[in-house]
Order: sequence, then structure tokens, then C-alpha cells
Amino acid sequence: MPRVVVGGTFECLHDGHRELLRKAFELAGNGKVDIGLTSNEMANKRPRKIPDYSVRKERVIQYIQQIAEGQKYTIIELNDPYGKTLEEDYDYIVVSPETYPVALKINKLRAEKNLKDIRIVKIDYVLADDQIRISSTRIVLGEIDIHGHLRS
Repeated sequence: MPRVVVGGTFECLHDGHRELLRKAFELAGNGKVDIGLTSNEMANKRPRKIPDYSVRKERVIQYIQQIAEGQKYTIIELNDPYGKTLEEDYDYIVVSPETYPVALKINKLRAEKNLKDIRIVKIDYVLADDQIRISSTRIVLGEIDIHGHLRS
């Protein structure tokens, strides 16, 4: 049974986040997905106000119920970039191009601890209608909605 890990702040739960989660559950099949969700403490280091952990967690749960009802998962509060990846064995880590360097660092740290590498699955950015990647920053600035449709 595959074990898959994915992580993020999931500020706006946009289509890029949705693709990360969809891919994680696809890889897990009848296995389990661990979702690392950035803590309020980590999220509040950003220059803008991020929704509370409980709000972001509920959005993730609601989305999972739509795409992966009945599949096994756990949401883990992240207080650092690595979560449980330096202690537990996973078959896959699903990342975006933005978080790919973190996955490489995780495997480097795992090697130092004589743990096996986690297979890295890097998904492409999901692009908005203007062919620029969807991001929470663009959504908060009012440029696009969570599906990448242009506003204004």
C-alpha cells in the first residue's frame, strides 16, 4: 500500500493546490496520503495575513471528500518544511516546481540518516487564462480567481 506525502499552506485552495492533492490521492490508490498543512506560526511569517489553520484545514477536507471519498489520509500540522518526512517512510512526495528544492533537501537529509529516498513526483504549474501560473498571491491581489480566470 503506497504512502504518499504532500504539503503546503493551501491559502486559497486554488486549482494548483487541487492538482497536487489529486495527484497525491491518485498515487496512493488504496494506500494513504499524509498532508502537511502549514501551521499558523509558519504561515504568519509571510508578509500578508493568511487564513487560520482551522479554516485552511476545513477547505482541504471538503475538497478531499469531493475527489477521494473513502481513501485514507491524515492532515499533519507543519511547524517546519519537513514534517514527518525525516522520520517516516513514504513511497512518493508530490511537489510543485516551487517546492521541488525542498523535496531534494528532504532526500539529502534522509540519506544522511540512512533512510531510503522518497520518489519525487513534480507536477507542472497550473496556468491561468493569461498563461501565467495560478498562485495565492495573484488571487489575493485580485488578478485571478481560484480557477485562474482573469478578474476585471
